[in-house]
Amino acid sequence: MFSIEHEFDATVVTLVDEGETPLQEDVVVNSFEECITIEQYDPRTDTVQKITMSIAQMHDLAAAISLPEGVYSRKD
Repeated sequence: MFSIEHEFDATVVTLVDEGETPLQEDVVVNSFEECITIEQYDPRTDTVQKITMSIAQMHDLAAAISLPEGVYSRKD
């Protein structure tokens, strides 16, 4: 399950892990004009882990999901 919310300066997508255990914590993706952040709560350290990606890196990740093993260069 996921939700999409449009905030003032970002689009926020929350991914909720459903199904059989073990379940993972929610993943929150914040899409800003200049970057994307991905956050997930880590219960082992009681902190939120955050990764910041450029828009180009996110496009590369989206393209890579359905490709076979190899090295690629994406053309815009």
